[in-house]
Amino acid sequence: MPSHQTRRRFFGSGLTALGAIALPKASGLFLGQNDDFPHHAPKVKRVIHLCMAGGMSHLESFDPKPKLTAMGGKPMPTSYTKGQPIAQLQGRKLMCLAPQFEFVRCGKSGQLISEVLPHMGRIADDICVIRSLKTDQINHDPAHTFMNTGTSISGRPSMGSWLLHALDSECDDLPGYVVLTSVGRGGQSQPIASRQWHSGFLPSNLQGVHFQSRGTAVHYVKTPPGVDRAGQRAVLDAIADLNRGLDARHSDPEIAARIQQYELAFKMQESVPKLADMSDEPEHIFQMYGTGGGDGSYASNCLLARRLAERGVRFIQLYHRGWDQHGGIKSGFSTAAKEVDQATAALVLDLKQRGMLEDTLIIFGSEFGRTPMAQGNGRDHHIRGFSAWLAGGGIRGGMCYGETDELGYNAVENIVHVHDLHATMLHLLGIDHERLTFRYKGRDFRLTDVSGHVVRPILA
Repeated sequence: MPSHQTRRRFFGSGLTALGAIALPKASGLFLGQNDDFPHHAPKVKRVIHLCMAGGMSHLESFDPKPKLTAMGGKPMPTSYTKGQPIAQLQGRKLMCLAPQFEFVRCGKSGQLISEVLPHMGRIADDICVIRSLKTDQINHDPAHTFMNTGTSISGRPSMGSWLLHALDSECDDLPGYVVLTSVGRGGQSQPIASRQWHSGFLPSNLQGVHFQSRGTAVHYVKTPPGVDRAGQRAVLDAIADLNRGLDARHSDPEIAARIQQYELAFKMQESVPKLADMSDEPEHIFQMYGTGGGDGSYASNCLLARRLAERGVRFIQLYHRGWDQHGGIKSGFSTAAKEVDQATAALVLDLKQRGMLEDTLIIFGSEFGRTPMAQGNGRDHHIRGFSAWLAGGGIRGGMCYGETDELGYNAVENIVHVHDLHATMLHLLGIDHERLTFRYKGRDFRLTDVSGHVVRPILA
């Protein structure tokens, strides 16, 4: 009998005989009602999502447009924009804004990458640039929600929670889903809500845990003065006994989640300080990432992401806020690029030299792109064509996939929707996205809703 069915039967009869320390991992009690995971041999074990929050312009990064350069300062043809959703430029005179940087051929593959991303240029042969992404939401918060959950409706499970629901974590002393955030100086810093990494209608122990990027990574993780581990263990066991008694009467899955989270918190009192203490890193690693560690920067978070990956964390998400460049895009983009370029490339190269890139999927991108039309000396939100890149196990490096039109407005060739991105990510983890479902309020929900196709041409 499959192990998750045994767990469900065991859980259904109550947890009264289950010791707190012997409790199964986070999601083992709650695996989907309809399947065994993985569905096929996985290419990767974990995902690191590098989210450039605010809308990184594809036209200054990975999608060169000579025609747009030639049309800089000229009216945008109405054939592109008529009847199309536009955020803040609605009703204004639309003028083309030429790309602000030159593009350089990089690596043996000759990929064209912006001159202000020289470090990413050095990993050109390791990454697959997708130039034809599309999303459904034109404003920041719903676009983040869509990228994270596959829907603009708040309260649905994030993709990291879906992964834990299917595959569990590989570590038992850290959360299986960790979120790190940093703030840059390249543009407006749009707020990021914690519901972006929420578990929605999945069990609450599957939600992401936000680690602080500066100081103590997790609030209240230290043992209070005057309390020793033995005393804490006794209190924890007593609480677990009370919770198991409550569950025997009510059979509520959240009670089991509560027991597990108490146990995990106890273990994190030892594991988190060791994780955050980077004194064991050699100097050349700090130089590689461009950080001394622990300073709250994106670079420090990239190094911390590698340390989390080494310890078996399944889904790691880094948000870098500072890409909302409605004005001053040339200076703002250059600033933001310097904040992320070196450390992003270092993360790829560091995982590669440790033999970990082959079983890690890295996704680098934003919630949407930027318009070819000018908003003063900046660009507005854009959803009909933008760029991201993937690297790691199962991905063909050194290639571009998809195209936008000659002005960078519409994705026109090999279009990749957000649902397709999610389907491809799940496929690399050994999951058929159509079979990863959870029944809630009479309906089987899934991360890709009723859409999504695996983007097979980018797979190795």
